[in-house]
Amino acid sequence: METSDTATVPGYTAGTWVADTIHSEVGFSVRHMMVSNVRGRFTDFDATITLAPDPLDSTATAAIRLESIETGNPKRDDDLRSGGFLDVKNHPEMTFSSTGVRAGDGVFFLDGDLTIHDVTKAVTLQVEAHGFGPDPYGFTRAGFTATTQINRSDFGITGNMLIEGGGVVIADTVKIQIELEAVLQKD
Repeated sequence: METSDTATVPGYTAGTWVADTIHSEVGFSVRHMMVSNVRGRFTDFDATITLAPDPLDSTATAAIRLESIETGNPKRDDDLRSGGFLDVKNHPEMTFSSTGVRAGDGVFFLDGDLTIHDVTKAVTLQVEAHGFGPDPYGFTRAGFTATTQINRSDFGITGNMLIEGGGVVIADTVKIQIELEAVLQKD
């Protein structure tokens, strides 16, 4: 069934979709020393999207294993896994569970609860659906980009140092970008 919200998404297909983690990425960036951005990603995660015939009735869940953080610098990665930041020994994963979907101008807004360090906060992901279609292996695939930003201090991630001039080594605002390729599950 095509609705006004699905008409702009070529091939929109309702069903249960699971992330193809080899072709997906959960990335982030954060301001460093007040002058540049450091980028990183999490390599161990899963996500399930249940697309309803009316996309506004769809749901999504995700779990990201924090131990899998990679920034291209092993020492920094170890620091980020430590108790001063992600504290992966006590808080091994962060989770997302959607609470609603709203349509925008060419995008969707996925509202949900993000839990990090046993703290749950409402967040909104802006989601762009890139399209749906068959692959050469008999499966149907879909592509999405989702973005949001959070303040890490809201989740109790407060590790930092001051620098001269009143700045901080690591900014509080973290930008999150998810590139998701999902596979439609067969009945």
